[in-house]
Amino acid sequence: MLGEFKERIRRERLRVVLASNAAMVLLYWDIGERILDKQHHEGWGAKVIDRLSADLQEAFPDMKGFSPRNLKYMRRFAEVWPDREIVQAVLAQLTWYHNIALLEKLPDAEQRLWYARQALQHGWSRNILAMQIEARAIDRHGKAQSNFALTLPPPDSDMATQVFKDPYLFDFLGTAGPRREKELEQGLMDHLQKFLIELGQGFAFVGRQVHLELGDQDFYLDLLFYHLKLRRYIVIELKARSFQPGDGAQLGMYMTAVNRLLNHPDDKPALGLLLVREKNQLLVEYALGGSTQPISVADWDTQLTRALPEDLSASLPSIEEIERELGANDPVEVGRAGV
Repeated sequence: MLGEFKERIRRERLRVVLASNAAMVLLYWDIGERILDKQHHEGWGAKVIDRLSADLQEAFPDMKGFSPRNLKYMRRFAEVWPDREIVQAVLAQLTWYHNIALLEKLPDAEQRLWYARQALQHGWSRNILAMQIEARAIDRHGKAQSNFALTLPPPDSDMATQVFKDPYLFDFLGTAGPRREKELEQGLMDHLQKFLIELGQGFAFVGRQVHLELGDQDFYLDLLFYHLKLRRYIVIELKARSFQPGDGAQLGMYMTAVNRLLNHPDDKPALGLLLVREKNQLLVEYALGGSTQPISVADWDTQLTRALPEDLSASLPSIEEIERELGANDPVEVGRAGV
C-alpha cells in the first residue's frame, strides 16, 4: 500500500505539481479512504498510521502534511464524507484548513455542508469561516422578521429574506455596548469592515446621516447601503432601545424618499432594515402587517452564546496549532483565496 501511495503522489505531483488545491484535497480524501478500508478489514491500529507517516515523510522529505495527526484528519475526512462527488464538487474547492475547521467545529454533515457552500459562495477565508461558525451563522441566516412575503413578489421576497439575519452580532463594539443611537452609529463606522462582514456579501456602503429634504423640513437617515445582487438601496435605522410601533412608519417614510429622490430607473424599490436592542415578535408582526413598505426588523447584540460548549471548544486545536503541525510551507495552503 505504501508503494501505491508513493506512485499516486508522484503522479499527482507530475500532473499539477501539487499546486491544485482540489487535487490535493481529493488526494487526502483518497488516502483517508484507503486507511479506513484497511482499518475496517484488517484491524489496523494507530501505530500503523505512525509508521505510514514516517514512511511517507521519508519518501517525500520536501513535502509537509504527512504527519500522524494529519493522516488521522484524512481518515476522519473520508469517514464523514463517504460520497466522493460531494467532496469533489464542494469541499475540494476549499483549502484543507477550511475542511479541518469544518471537521473540528461542527457536529454533523448537514451543518458542515451549509458552511462549506457559504464559504465557497462568499469567499470566506478559514479565519472568517471559523468566526462564522462560532457566531452561529446557520442559526441566524434568513431569520429576521419581515413583511417581505406581503410586500414583494415571491422571487424577490425569497431573495430579500435570505439577505438579512437575526440577531446581528456586533461583538467588535465591546461587551458593554453603546447606549445611544449616535454611539452605535459611530461604533459601526469605526469598524466598517467588520460591520460589512456581519451584514454579508453584496452590501456596499453609501453614506451615514444621509440628508433628505422633504417639504420644508430636513431629515437624516442613519445608514444607507446598496445591495449589488438585489439592485436595491438598503435603508438602515439604528435603535439602542427596544422596538416601538412608530419605528416602522419613520423608516417607511425614509424608504419612500430614497425611492423618489435617489433611485436610478433600473433600481428596484428600497428595502428597510430596523436594528433594535430587543423586540417583541408579536408587536413587530402587527406593526409590519399594516405597512406597504418591505421592512425587516432584527435585534443587534454585542454578545452571542457560542454554538459549542466551553469544555469542548477549549479542547479543539486552533488554526495556528494546525498550521504549526502541518508546516508553514505546506502545499495545502495553495487554494481559493478568501476575503
